[in-house]
Amino acid sequence: MKTTLFYMFLLCSVLFTGCNSKTKSDNALVKHDIDIASQQMERQVQIINDSGKILNPRTVYNGKIEYVPNDDWTSGFFAGSLWYMYELTGNKKWEKYGIKFTEALDSIKYLKWHHDIGFMIYCSYGNAYRITKNPTYKDVIIEAARSLSTRFRAIPGVIQSWDENRGWQSKKGWSCPVIIDNMMNLELLFEATRLSGDSTFYKIAVSHADVTLANHFRKDHSCYHVIDYDKKTGAVLHKQTAQGYSDESSWARGQAWALYGYTVCYRETRNKAYLEQADKIYNFLFENKNMPADLIPYWDFDAPNIPNEPRDASAAAVIASALYELSGYGKPEYKDTADKIIRSLSSPAYLAIVGTNGNFILMHSVGSIPHHSEIDVPLNYADYYFLEALTRKKIIDKM
Repeated sequence: MKTTLFYMFLLCSVLFTGCNSKTKSDNALVKHDIDIASQQMERQVQIINDSGKILNPRTVYNGKIEYVPNDDWTSGFFAGSLWYMYELTGNKKWEKYGIKFTEALDSIKYLKWHHDIGFMIYCSYGNAYRITKNPTYKDVIIEAARSLSTRFRAIPGVIQSWDENRGWQSKKGWSCPVIIDNMMNLELLFEATRLSGDSTFYKIAVSHADVTLANHFRKDHSCYHVIDYDKKTGAVLHKQTAQGYSDESSWARGQAWALYGYTVCYRETRNKAYLEQADKIYNFLFENKNMPADLIPYWDFDAPNIPNEPRDASAAAVIASALYELSGYGKPEYKDTADKIIRSLSSPAYLAIVGTNGNFILMHSVGSIPHHSEIDVPLNYADYYFLEALTRKKIIDKM
């Protein structure tokens, strides 16, 4: 996602020729998106600076910006977005902001009570190190990978997502719950091996990816949200959901995490099984009868009231970003799909008017409908992956 290796693959592998009116139009669209994002992000930073604190904006609740503590799974996305703004604009102020908001997250490297440290540290420090090569950022990434590795359960061969005795999860009766979101944390481990030379992190990532590949997917290549394992035998105990419509439904953002995760795994290992899995997920998504014409999915592909169900712009942004990378692995047609998604997200239907939407960039995302949480609101990770997708698109379109 953020590694120099990715950009090498992107520049060397994607073969697009010619320049047509659509490309020129897309260039103008990207410039417009960057302008809107710059104004929204600048307003967001100014509000935080005026508070005298360093805060992590996550969403809007009851008309007010909601900030989260450093141990919230979404805490790294705002800092990461600032780094993408620096890449997209070249304006040094974004680098200054990126350093400030990233370094405030330093303590996360020791977090061990949930799995999302990959999101939290790699989206912030991963981007920071890639861009600045500051050696202290390298050390944070490696320490964070050590912390994440403590959640590896050797017998089932997976990284446990949630503690079975903490919070609402304790009521589920789970032993070793693993959610598809966990695929997004593997990039931290791959990078830690590259930076440290310790292959332990790599081996854990590959084990988790392989076991997830074996157990998380249905025959139609959609994925379950939660797989619960027996820690003593490695057996699968439950196949369920936490944020989808039902255990057997296809939660949209879960499918997006799966697509993105196996794209990263292919990049880092060159194991064709991972690329084939990403292709299968793509086919499930875009051959699905419930994928809307604008390619911004409903929050769950099996939600009962389609077409009168909330859309999830965050899932669309994740998918678009993954497809730009996948297009470099012998799938140039995937760029066309990603471009269509970006055009939809760039339209007035999803791109916020400056000064509205709590100063977030995208409208209409969904956190968790079963938990009655964050329904049809802006979300910081929707913005993050939108900016990442724009960064990737900009690189490709310049070729």
